[in-house]
Amino acid sequence: MKLQQLLSRVRKAVDDYHMIEDGDKIAIGISGGKDSLTLLEALHSLRFFYPKKFEICAITVDLGFHNVNLDKIVELCEKRKIEYRIVPTEIAKIIFEDRKETNPCSLCAKMRKGALNTIAKELGCNKIAYAHHKDDIVETMMMSLIFEGRFHTFAPVTYLDRMDLTVIRPLAYLNEADVIGFVNKNNVPVVKSACPTDGYTKRQYVKDLLKQLNQENPGVKNRMFTAIQSGNLQGWQPFTDAPSDTQSETYLVE
Repeated sequence: MKLQQLLSRVRKAVDDYHMIEDGDKIAIGISGGKDSLTLLEALHSLRFFYPKKFEICAITVDLGFHNVNLDKIVELCEKRKIEYRIVPTEIAKIIFEDRKETNPCSLCAKMRKGALNTIAKELGCNKIAYAHHKDDIVETMMMSLIFEGRFHTFAPVTYLDRMDLTVIRPLAYLNEADVIGFVNKNNVPVVKSACPTDGYTKRQYVKDLLKQLNQENPGVKNRMFTAIQSGNLQGWQPFTDAPSDTQSETYLVE
């Protein structure tokens, strides 16, 4: 995928859900994976022609695995003149050594988001951009159906009232395949996840299930996304002036 194609879909999502306003300072959560780095490149480029002026900064919550090299991301941010903050934590130790969590993803996500929100506020940000794409949205809906018995997924815009921060998801209209294509074409410096549960989670189970369903019924993932858009879920009505006024966030994100 070319940068112009990426920006076209990102801008449509931003416009449809009024994600960006004049004067925003947006923190981009950078895991080092393909999705977050694609989002970084997209918002960096969008700044130069989007009619509403905004700032961005990048934040990585270092989980403490000690075998993650972020040098290439530091170089990328320096090249793009993007403020970049790495936040050291002991989340990995707490989850895998102290608590020995058998299902660590939910707690890890909560702790990671808490650290990200705190630093974003310190840096003067009023918004945080997450790199969830269309596949993530559909997978989360399926996880909610299978494991929670409800039709639910995260919204394109979510207001966190306790932190006075707004979460936006500008990649909402991109398929994961689009992100992979962009990363490969543009030599984006992806950092491999060090998490020992990577590839062995409920999300991976649902991802594999959806892949099979889509092979047997071509287009099923796109139809599921359409069902989400038209299903009267909170926050999924485009062209509204106000963000979804809810603190609730789903943590089935791994």
